[in-house]
Amino acid sequence: MNNLVWTIAGSDSGGGAGIQADIKAMQSFGVHGCTAITALTAQNSLGVEAINAVSTDIIESQLLALESDMKAKVIKIGMLANVQQIQLISEHIAHYKAKWPVPPVIVYDPVAIASSGDVLTEEDTVSAIKECLMPLVDVITPNTHETQLLTGVYLIGPSAVKDAAKKLLSWGAKAVVIKGGHWDYPTGYCIDYCTQNGEEYWLGNKKIQSPHSHGTGCSMASVIAACLAKDYPLKDAFILAKAYINQGLKQSVRYGEGIGPVAHTAFPTQLDDYPQVIEPGSWLGDELDFDVPLEFNMAADFAPCESKKLGLYAVVSSIDWLDKCLQQGITTAQLRVKNKTDLELDELIKQAVELGKKYHAHVFINDYWQLAIKHGAYGVHLGQEDLETANLAAIKEAGLRLGLSTHGFYEMLRAHNYRPSYMAFGAIYPTTTKDMSGQIQGLDKLKKCVPLMQSYPTVAIGGIDLTRASEVASTGVGSVAVVRAISEADDYIAAISALQSAINQPNE
Repeated sequence: MNNLVWTIAGSDSGGGAGIQADIKAMQSFGVHGCTAITALTAQNSLGVEAINAVSTDIIESQLLALESDMKAKVIKIGMLANVQQIQLISEHIAHYKAKWPVPPVIVYDPVAIASSGDVLTEEDTVSAIKECLMPLVDVITPNTHETQLLTGVYLIGPSAVKDAAKKLLSWGAKAVVIKGGHWDYPTGYCIDYCTQNGEEYWLGNKKIQSPHSHGTGCSMASVIAACLAKDYPLKDAFILAKAYINQGLKQSVRYGEGIGPVAHTAFPTQLDDYPQVIEPGSWLGDELDFDVPLEFNMAADFAPCESKKLGLYAVVSSIDWLDKCLQQGITTAQLRVKNKTDLELDELIKQAVELGKKYHAHVFINDYWQLAIKHGAYGVHLGQEDLETANLAAIKEAGLRLGLSTHGFYEMLRAHNYRPSYMAFGAIYPTTTKDMSGQIQGLDKLKKCVPLMQSYPTVAIGGIDLTRASEVASTGVGSVAVVRAISEADDYIAAISALQSAINQPNE
């Protein structure tokens, strides 16, 4: 795996921002940072005293040395001190995109104004940024001041944030992250915005009252770059970067007489450091004037499962297999059926509920929440896409448990808004039952997600068979869901027994 990330940026002699912050943030996320320095600033905690731009020849020599031996998966660009630097960097990036076997992802943090208010780029650079650099950028990460400087859009509300992002996209950027640390709307909250491929993501949390915030912008962009290098989707990189900054602000200390740097710690492991995913109908959503659908039926705090350890969780596609699994002592199962008529579905779900009662088992119905309510099912399992259409209030009122699928950190935090009965993480491994392209989580992510959601029963699903069940269970996840490992086994009774043993004794 190529975990090389370049940072092309200025040096901060005070150690709080620029290249110095970039390397610390990247190190916190387990990637190797390489540097090409564009400027040597003379600064301390009180402010910037001088900016000494590096010549284009020296910048080029750094880039050529790196390219010949240490090609990057992601390149993060920070301060570019003049038009000549912008043109040079743009030419090199265009070359990398055209010639490298794997073109690098470009994250551009347009450092225009430091937290202290010092202007860090010349006024004539904006047009060069638009014309030369922006068409090459994959993710641009301006703060509110930089967004206004580049676009001319004053960020007086959520619609203005969207308008500014559209302008940045129109200049060629593929995705936009607008950092809201300087935007006090609503009062006392920090709101961040991301848009990619027509999707929008809003994050919010109460402002963390620390005067020592130097380097937050550089650090957030660097975490995004590091996460992209590890193949995290942008929405996950976005939420992890925000959690990292929140964690760092809480631990920041003063060096010198002025503004101290944000602390560089480690991968964020405390749920309190993560922002809220803002959705229509939530308090922050109302404050931001989000449109609420007419048929809006959000609910939270669903009925709890009897235990946080759901054990072996059988996902089956027929009543016959459900009966076989429950006969063998499996106590948690899900009926997942497709391509049936309404009459067939009604009968299948009725039978599934009856089997659950017969064996004193917990049977969840996948997707068909109306029929699950009608027949008094124990619970229903929904995907993220169902949250916008299912009548969650009716599910809760009927007393059904709700299980939610998640694919990564953003969806996990979104699911947390609903306080479901359990949370499923997947796909842990590639699977033939469903196309999970780009959504494979792996054990490393599972190990990070499970402790964050320890207040819920947790379920791992996707590509898990007997050879993998023990290592999955060793992450601390409370349940392992299997699909083919039972139904395609030569001896399903032996397979169930072996899976039960592997899950219940993961460390032996």
